[in-house]
Amino acid sequence: MGLQGFRCSSIIMFYLCLTTSFIFLYAKGEVYFVGDDRYGWDDFFDFSNWTHGKEFHVGDVLVFKYESSLHNVLQVDSTAYENCIKDSYAQRFTSGNDSVVLEEGRAWFICGVGDHCENGQRLQIAATP
Repeated sequence: MGLQGFRCSSIIMFYLCLTTSFIFLYAKGEVYFVGDDRYGWDDFFDFSNWTHGKEFHVGDVLVFKYESSLHNVLQVDSTAYENCIKDSYAQRFTSGNDSVVLEEGRAWFICGVGDHCENGQRLQIAATP
């Protein structure tokens, strides 16, 4: 391999380790099961009360667990959140086991099925650095 090949391999390994370190730092966040294990993402649950005492940060993960034939998750803006507007969303999740990595700032989520949003199936989060 020679000295030249050894140096090249060492440099590649260094950058590989450095990149991996940054990935682990970024991925390090809390995981929150929305509504906890008992309720999940369901209608007639007080999600505003669920957020009390929790601090959300960039990189944290919200996991929405629900029966996919009964619910969905729409990531919306503040106006759609306040007025339960279901046809104006940034993202739509329908798997029944959806994960959202939080970015800095506010995020709003509603259920777009029937009158679930109007019955309280909505969540707003503020994530800090």
